[in-house]
Amino acid sequence: MGAEEDVAMDDKAKRMRDLLSSFYSPDPNSTSSTPPLNAVSRFATLDTINTTSFDPDQYMNLLVQKSNLEGLLHRHVEMAAEIKNLDTDLQMLVYENYNKFVSATDTIKRMKNNIVGMETNMEQLLEKIMSVQSKSDGVNTSLFEKREHIEKLHRTRNLLRKVQFIYDLPARLAKCIKSEAYADAVKYYTGAMPIFKAYGDSSFQDCKRASEEAIAVITKNLQGKVFSDSDSIQARAEAVMLLKLLNFPVDNLKVQLFEKLEQFLVDLHLESKEIPHASADQGNSPESATSAAHEASIREFAEALRAYRAIFHDSEQQLSRLAQNLPKMHFEAAQQHIKKRLASSNLVAMLRIIWTDVLLMDEVLPEAGLRDFTMEAAHVAVKQYVGSRFSHLLLDISGAVVKVGKQMEGIEEEYSLEATFEASKKALVQGSMDVLLDFRQLLDENLELLSKLRDLIVDWVQEGFQDFFRKLNDHFLLLSGKKYSASQDLSFRERIQGDKILPGLVLLLAQLSVFVEQNAIPRITEEIASSFSGGGSRGYENGPAFIPAEICRTFRAAGEKFLQHYINMRTQKISVVLKKRFTTPNWVKHKEPREIHMFVDLLLQELDGIFNEVKSILPEGLNRKHRRTDSNGSTTSSRSNPLRDDRMVRSNTQKARSQLLESHLAKLFKQKMEIFTKVEHTQESVITTIIKLCLKSLQEYVRLQTFNRSGFQQIQLDIHFLKTTLKDAADDEAAVDFLLDEVIVAAAERCLDPIPLEPPILDRLTQAKLAKTSEQGNTS
Repeated sequence: MGAEEDVAMDDKAKRMRDLLSSFYSPDPNSTSSTPPLNAVSRFATLDTINTTSFDPDQYMNLLVQKSNLEGLLHRHVEMAAEIKNLDTDLQMLVYENYNKFVSATDTIKRMKNNIVGMETNMEQLLEKIMSVQSKSDGVNTSLFEKREHIEKLHRTRNLLRKVQFIYDLPARLAKCIKSEAYADAVKYYTGAMPIFKAYGDSSFQDCKRASEEAIAVITKNLQGKVFSDSDSIQARAEAVMLLKLLNFPVDNLKVQLFEKLEQFLVDLHLESKEIPHASADQGNSPESATSAAHEASIREFAEALRAYRAIFHDSEQQLSRLAQNLPKMHFEAAQQHIKKRLASSNLVAMLRIIWTDVLLMDEVLPEAGLRDFTMEAAHVAVKQYVGSRFSHLLLDISGAVVKVGKQMEGIEEEYSLEATFEASKKALVQGSMDVLLDFRQLLDENLELLSKLRDLIVDWVQEGFQDFFRKLNDHFLLLSGKKYSASQDLSFRERIQGDKILPGLVLLLAQLSVFVEQNAIPRITEEIASSFSGGGSRGYENGPAFIPAEICRTFRAAGEKFLQHYINMRTQKISVVLKKRFTTPNWVKHKEPREIHMFVDLLLQELDGIFNEVKSILPEGLNRKHRRTDSNGSTTSSRSNPLRDDRMVRSNTQKARSQLLESHLAKLFKQKMEIFTKVEHTQESVITTIIKLCLKSLQEYVRLQTFNRSGFQQIQLDIHFLKTTLKDAADDEAAVDFLLDEVIVAAAERCLDPIPLEPPILDRLTQAKLAKTSEQGNTS
């Protein structure tokens, strides 16, 4: 008995589980799918009780294996509670479904009651429809014969009217020609065309011929109306439409009218070749009259385009290309003027005229995109103007710099080095300020065309100055001969007489580079910061357009390079004189010295020219002696060594040995002498450096010769005179004295019999030379 009850309970639980699973399962087919037994046994867990593949025996075995007695009792209590909850939920589900079934039954009953009387009404309606249809058929049958007769009479009447119209057509056309009612004439003729095609060669031959003659006159009049500028647009468009109805080839008219528009545009461009001048109070000036005439011509051209578009509706693309030619030719003329010197006010006036014309044309042909086209062209033109202004500024500065080359033609008073330097500085600073003023006027103008380009103009100005100073530096290098470019315009080098570079020009470039670094760049930077800040079209990733620090570094290095180049050029020229002096005579057979040699005069003459050149544009430095900290190199006499002293001791006479020994012993106790110091942009530094290099060259040339006693004494006399004359020329007297002494020592080393002149003899010959020089100066 107990076993049967357990089986009944299991069946009941299984039915309830299947019922709930079928109600809540998202996939009805999933309930019928049972996994294989081996798969169930393989992956069986305690959670499989909620799946469709649940196996009670396997679950119980697994539960007994994994749980103790207390766990089994606890699981039993939980499952009993779950079963009770499921029974309650199932009972509620049954109650809810029962209520729905009751409601559906009530609804079906109400529908059945409402449909009961509808069938009778439908039958009555059908009977009435059939009655109306039978009466209508009776009326149509009784009136059929009369209707046929009336239609026949109507067709006859229409045919008679058409015949009468054909006979009256020539007279009608003549009246239309007289009254210029061409639309009515075309309507009459096109209406008669089918009859003329069918019976024009037989019954209505005369009427056809007379009508064609009248239509020929009308066609000619319509062609004249199309080309007439006095007629309105509507009248001309109507004339074209009438010609189309008459099968006239209007494409020929379209080509002729378009050629007329093109010629009109060419004539309009010829009228606007002059540069417009912006003026606040033009009044009745010629410029005002020209502007008014130009505006009237543009309006006339716009109206002609409007008429052409109204006449030929499919001509928008062709007219758009023609309309774009107007700003294109404007900008071509503007670019020709930009290549020359064009003030910003004139450029603004030209852009204003162009923009006004474009706005007028845009009203007629908005699909032509003239605004965008003009904006792109203005972008190119304004950028070209900015570049042109910088190019002309570079030419102005170059023109001022190369005036120093005219000194070779004997015009030193007009184009002195100092005057050229001042003119170059003025051309650089004032020219840059004028350029910035022109660009500022472009930014201040209240013109839509320029307002949209404001940020670009700011970037172009900053980029332009950066590129301008780079080109200026390259140009300075070309003028100095330190750089050569095959693509460079040769006009600059022609102005300085071919390939010969003047040392004065190089010195001018050196000092001008210093001026750019110390004066021009700070002033231009301040002006750009106050008036041309902003921009931003370059993007932050590209960095700033104008970098003053980079320009300053470039010109600082260029100034030092040019100054050193100038010193090298001057010393090389003097070296030629020294080389000729020491290679020409036979020093072994030299005669006894009677006076200072003429090469000293040539040397002093060259140095005097250098002094005047340097003092004309270089500033004075501090009056100070040479300091060790200013030096970037040092030179110590190599004569003060035991070998040389030993050689000097072995002289021919005791007097010579004692004098030279005293000189070398004195040098042994002298402080280490620094000869070549850093060159500065001052008069004293440049002059002293050139003198030192010249004396060093003199020493090297002396070392290459062999002297007899007279030759050595001649060198001693010349150097003694140079000590007297060069004492005040250089600010580093110690280094100059040292180098002069080195020349004498080198001559003594290369002398076969180094017996020096007595000091009284040196002084007497030196004073005689000074007196002679003074006398010559007073005479001249």
